[in-house]
Amino acid sequence: MLIDKIIQELQNIPEDKLAEIYDIVHSFRLDLDRELSDEETPTEIVIEGIHQGIREALSGQTLPLSEMWEGIDAE
Repeated sequence: MLIDKIIQELQNIPEDKLAEIYDIVHSFRLDLDRELSDEETPTEIVIEGIHQGIREALSGQTLPLSEMWEGIDAE
């Protein structure tokens, strides 16, 4: 099952990187919630987005949480 593979990968990530992974996955899921109002996103696109986020986190291409939402207006 795919979720088991994801969990297995997460277990191999250093503890100090897990908060970044969580932020990426959580942000990704929130974006999906907004995008999926009437449409389904193909599974391949979802998986690639997760992979890209994990690669960025592990290579240090992250923003501090305090900067993540700069420039975004909330209503």
